[in-house]
Amino acid sequence: MKAIHISIYGQVQGVGYRAWIKEEAEKLKVFGWVRNASDGSVELFLQGDESSVNQLLALTWEGPNQAEVDDVLTQESEADNLINAFEAH
Repeated sequence: MKAIHISIYGQVQGVGYRAWIKEEAEKLKVFGWVRNASDGSVELFLQGDESSVNQLLALTWEGPNQAEVDDVLTQESEADNLINAFEAH
């Protein structure tokens, strides 16, 4: 299982990014969470099989139509066995 923490920068708050990423994560059967950060970025924690996590990571650069992604920073993380769904906060 692969786990990764991601920060997405750009015009990503107020454009439906969290709902969009939740929908994409559920399609790929990736678990974790997404939330707005106080600095205007969107923060994600993803875990699942490596292929699915990598697919979703690639999608983070696209975002929904109104989003403008400037940068995506990633950090490897430890899987959390208590997370068994994807939640948008």
